[in-house]
Amino acid sequence: MLNFCSLYSGSSGNSLFIQSDNSKILIDCGVSSKKIEKALSSIEIDASSIDAILVTHEHSDHVKGLATFSSKFDIPVFSTIQTFDNMEKITSKIKNNNLKYFKIDEKFCIGDLEILPFSIPHDAANPCGFNIFSKDKKISIATDIGHMNYSILKKLEGSSFLLLESNYDTEVLKCCSYPFSLKSRISGPTGHLSNDMASKTITYLLKNGLHNAMLGHLSKESNLPELAYRTTVNEILDNGIDENTFNISVASRDFPGKLITV
Repeated sequence: MLNFCSLYSGSSGNSLFIQSDNSKILIDCGVSSKKIEKALSSIEIDASSIDAILVTHEHSDHVKGLATFSSKFDIPVFSTIQTFDNMEKITSKIKNNNLKYFKIDEKFCIGDLEILPFSIPHDAANPCGFNIFSKDKKISIATDIGHMNYSILKKLEGSSFLLLESNYDTEVLKCCSYPFSLKSRISGPTGHLSNDMASKTITYLLKNGLHNAMLGHLSKESNLPELAYRTTVNEILDNGIDENTFNISVASRDFPGKLITV
């Protein structure tokens, strides 16, 4: 068994749930502990049963509720030493024995889950995505990506399920209320991934065995769920891929999705 649920995914907060036969983990705690507890309850998961929290990077929309949730339920937190060093106000509230370090491109295990963190281009200390393996299944998580590159593509190949960032639409970003400096950061090489690039990435991966993908980390100001979805589906169909061979969905910013069996 390998299950996935997007509890929250967007520029306002991120937290993902993954479950195997014997292990339950969260990736990021970017909303309040109370909201994460409520989201887990909605899919009949007791928050106290979480075995570990993996942190992609130190930005607040990924760690806002981390200290409270970890401390309340005595849960280990896994990240790189550089990420921990750049969120000292948060880590100071977590028990020392619950701070666990990993290195990029080195596998480690949490119960029966095998985890491979990989580097992503984003304006944080040492940000990463994750490949998560259980038996013959592989879930990949890749958000906060300033640009797609060959190294990330190779890490995503062979995924049974993929959550990929589709943060902004290029034209909507140009016209939205963000200041120019923020628009430049978002669209820059260490910012976020556009709908266009997400659609091309998923199309490539569908040609290499992927069948189930979710678009995540959508911006509230410079994107729409329908726009992200349609951009990706149109790109896939334009490349001659049979619409009956894939499933594309969009993660919600404001409420948990359904529990997906991979």
